[in-house]
Amino acid sequence: MAFMLSQSLIIGAVVIVLTPLSVFAASFISKRIHSAFKEQSKITGELGGYSDEMISNRKLTAAFAYEHEAGKKFYEINKRLKICGEKAQFYSSLTNPATRFVNGLVYAAAGVAGAFLAVSSGTVSPGQISSFLAYANQYTKPFNEVSGVIAQLQSAIASASRVFSVIDVIPETDGESDNDYEQIPDEITGVVSAEHVSFSYVTEKPLIRDLNIEISPGSRVAIVGPTGCGKTTLINLLMRFYDVTGGKISVDGVDIKNMKRSSLRSMYGMVLQDTWLFDGTIRENIAYGCPDASDEEIESAAKDAHIHSFIRRLPDGYDTVISGDESSQISAGQKQLLCIARVMLAKTPMLILDEATSSIDTMTEVRISRAFAAMMKGGTSFIVAHRLSTIKNADLILVMRDGDIVETGNHGELLGKRGDYANLWNRQFSE
Repeated sequence: MAFMLSQSLIIGAVVIVLTPLSVFAASFISKRIHSAFKEQSKITGELGGYSDEMISNRKLTAAFAYEHEAGKKFYEINKRLKICGEKAQFYSSLTNPATRFVNGLVYAAAGVAGAFLAVSSGTVSPGQISSFLAYANQYTKPFNEVSGVIAQLQSAIASASRVFSVIDVIPETDGESDNDYEQIPDEITGVVSAEHVSFSYVTEKPLIRDLNIEISPGSRVAIVGPTGCGKTTLINLLMRFYDVTGGKISVDGVDIKNMKRSSLRSMYGMVLQDTWLFDGTIRENIAYGCPDASDEEIESAAKDAHIHSFIRRLPDGYDTVISGDESSQISAGQKQLLCIARVMLAKTPMLILDEATSSIDTMTEVRISRAFAAMMKGGTSFIVAHRLSTIKNADLILVMRDGDIVETGNHGELLGKRGDYANLWNRQFSE
């Protein structure tokens, strides 16, 4: 460019002034490309998620004869993806030709300016005009090459933004260093207390307000109440899956906010109503929390969970590979027994059972309850249950309503109060 200006200031100025037009054209189109590719990436994710949801729940879809409606929604999402994809491809295909067209105008303007100077004043020779055109072509070539990859760049940026939205999620934090944590006793006695605890998922709608409980070591605590009253939320607060918005929860006198989450959760064994198994052998699933457990320990836990005889009947016994999804041949009750065996192997000082025996027959449930009672002798356990017959022998029953504990006591005391617990009991066992 310096050579062009030295040879002819006018032609050099024409090239310099007109060349940015290609940048403006590319910028104008690239903004629309980014928007189109971002929408395309979003709809692609929506389509993939919907497909996975329908395939994973295909039995339920078939049971409600929802195949036609599911297909209609799939085609509706796919149609939006087609429209958005066509728009994205149109803009991406337009970028390079538009840039080349503007650069062609620069080339033509340089030629016209050179011809005018050669004819009018003779200050530029035909040879110089030819060199000017060659230099102008070389000068605009990088803009053409860059515009050729703008579409791919915008597509990558749109897809990366969805990935970064996950990566940028703020992880759970405990403290800045190990010095921020209080020393946890080597042996956990199981004293759990909640002092003026409040919590809400949405600030405008408080769920738990001024909750106060004191659990003694070795207590078997049952939590009952209607659906949505806050039972599972209370369990999540004990495990610190959520942090309280007010007050504090302590274990053995240590505020759980001053503990590492990993340290706190290692104190609890937990069995949920929703079972979780991964693709692997039965042995690996049972030993999930204790990978170094011996075969004898694994089998002992399976016997305590009354799943050992079933496992022995399988072709490969404990080495049988199972699938964690619903395509597995293992029933819901057997999956739950495997999860119970996993907790029995861990032998944690405290235990949480959230409808842990909901898929198990009554006889097996009684046997497992006895096994849990023997395992947790001297340890603290929390039991969330809707079937009140399973918590008759609990040392303490917490009755919750709308996020508050409205009644406390054992089975006999609560029946005598003729309150919420008595109403729940009478409804379940009335003829």
